[in-house]
Amino acid sequence: MLNILYLVHDLCDPAVRRRVTMLQTGGAAVTLAGFRRAETVPDFEDLSPIDLGVTADRAFAQRVAAVAKAAFSLGARLGTIPKPDIIIGRNLEMLALANRARSIFGGSAPIVYECLDIHRFLLDTGAVGRTLRGAERLFSRDAQLLLTSSPAFVRDYFEAFGQTRAPAVLLQNKMLDLSGKPAQPAKLPAPPANGQPWRIGWFGALRCAKSLKLLADFTRRMQGRFEVLLRGRPARVEFDDFDGFVRAEPHLSFQGAYRNPDDLAAIYGEVHFCWAIDFFEEGLNSSWLLPNRLYEGCRFGAVPIAMKGTETARFLADRHIGLLLDEPSVENLSALVGDIDTDTYLERRGKITAQDLGTWICVPDDCRSLVTRLGRLAGKEQQDILLGVAA
Repeated sequence: MLNILYLVHDLCDPAVRRRVTMLQTGGAAVTLAGFRRAETVPDFEDLSPIDLGVTADRAFAQRVAAVAKAAFSLGARLGTIPKPDIIIGRNLEMLALANRARSIFGGSAPIVYECLDIHRFLLDTGAVGRTLRGAERLFSRDAQLLLTSSPAFVRDYFEAFGQTRAPAVLLQNKMLDLSGKPAQPAKLPAPPANGQPWRIGWFGALRCAKSLKLLADFTRRMQGRFEVLLRGRPARVEFDDFDGFVRAEPHLSFQGAYRNPDDLAAIYGEVHFCWAIDFFEEGLNSSWLLPNRLYEGCRFGAVPIAMKGTETARFLADRHIGLLLDEPSVENLSALVGDIDTDTYLERRGKITAQDLGTWICVPDDCRSLVTRLGRLAGKEQQDILLGVAA
């Protein structure tokens, strides 16, 4: 069995749980260690994470200090775990710790760099950006694989800036469906009856103040023909007053957190459209990423609304699905979707539901393929035999 040490920036991030589940489903034994951005370490059921301490959003200096402190104590913290065959560092700060962990275990374990976002500091044109990109090149020089979620990250950052020579593997942010049963079509919401509103769902990591303002202005313009349901984890530090703003808007409603993937069918079954736009790092990371909500929304038949010129728009255009916004304005959004009728909506939705479900979901075979790929790095050729996967 392949032993993987997985070092993460935030144990509380739902995407971390998803990756751990993928690795375990693929047949690997996982040791999880990382920082947290909550008071307590979350429950991972069949494993006990190694807690490296607390970090905070938008506290770059504090995070650097926490990583430096963790590097000194890492040997003691990892002293009782099995020697890893592979070390995965999720994000740049954990790549630094992956190098430290590799030396602790004798310097032979391959390092895998997992990067699913490009922080704006890495794209800074001044001294900060040059320093961080230099650190990334240094820490990734021994990395044997790059795991990332969008081809734009490879094309427009890693290759454009010459950040790593490691081959890239694309792991899209698909939904996990590990039932082993054939995927079933989603239960789709009915178009609104006379007098009822069309509903736009904005779910997941809510961090974009520009999107919130645009949706508020749009729904006011539509005078009740549209409403927006918000669910997930608001990054409240990115808003002046998220809760107060939403309460004051007649057609916006924040309905709290949800369980992923348990609640996805229910929450997307309540909406007709999925907001797949993020201006948080406009022109940079937000233009390059392929977000979770893109796959989740399409899996359940919600018509995605994306911004032209982004990788999300390119993804949708290649498949001739979705709605693409020309400019981030109330006028353009109104022209795009404001006059939609039932027939047009059903046509748009039908193009999505006609797609192969493998476009949106990750199944056990995908997990096994990932672990097999990692096993080859570690010279674990027997992994292919154990998993029944062709080499």
